[in-house]
Amino acid sequence: MLTFLIFVLISLAVIIVLLLLLNRRLRQSLTAPREPILKSLAQRGLIGEDIRIPTQRGRMLDGWLLPGLPNQGLVVITHGWGANRELMLPLAQPLQSAGFTVVLFDARNHGSSDSDTFSSMPRFAEDIDATLDWLKTQPALMHEPIALIGHSVGAAATLLAASRRADISAVVSLAAFAHPDGMMRRWLAEKGLPFFPLGWYVLNYVQWVIGIRFDSIAPINTIQTIRCPILLMHGSEDTTVPPEDAQALFDRRPHHQVILRILPGEHDASEEIELHIDEIVGYLKQHLSDKNAH
Repeated sequence: MLTFLIFVLISLAVIIVLLLLLNRRLRQSLTAPREPILKSLAQRGLIGEDIRIPTQRGRMLDGWLLPGLPNQGLVVITHGWGANRELMLPLAQPLQSAGFTVVLFDARNHGSSDSDTFSSMPRFAEDIDATLDWLKTQPALMHEPIALIGHSVGAAATLLAASRRADISAVVSLAAFAHPDGMMRRWLAEKGLPFFPLGWYVLNYVQWVIGIRFDSIAPINTIQTIRCPILLMHGSEDTTVPPEDAQALFDRRPHHQVILRILPGEHDASEEIELHIDEIVGYLKQHLSDKNAH
């Protein structure tokens, strides 16, 4: 009996150690790479200013504010996983030229913003909320209508943030996934990991770490409670997030004011987006000017 008890205790200890090692490995695998900011706005010859924004858990976000014309509206742009605000400048510059005031920021653990314990799509959304709350304290900007643009994880976070707010006039989602479960399953397949039991454990571990069930933050669900117009744009050759995800989002649209545009290109699709920037500008002008008119 004593020998059996010792065997059980040793087995439990081995299992706990293996789980701890697995959890550490998962944390490392799921950590976003930090891409540094290479050039300042001045070095790029752009008009704008550096800003610092307080966010959750006492952290600070670094960002840029590119001034536009008064009463034209604010556009807040959120980058994707492992990216930074600098990579979104090809989208931001034409918007500034069109008269919009544009705000770009680095999410926690990205660019030059503060580090935190982990990154997640809900934390991206928290940083969007923090940026919007900061803008409400700026006298010259607090009454401007607001549009949100996000790419990939940033797009999913943009949809999540917009679903919880009533002060957003328009959303542009670039390559958002439909559900975190699908993203995780694709990640597991890419790593060659079987879903059961390892994949099942990974999905539940991630939800435990972020403290939120995937269903409650999935874009396919949050899009149903967004009250403002939404433009969904997606690359037709996207293998990171297949265009079927965009179609699934469109099929769950809460109202007729949701447009789906499948464009040539892959997940980044930056060149294709630049080719269609006039459509984005026109879309934002329509909905932000509508808000100003009221």
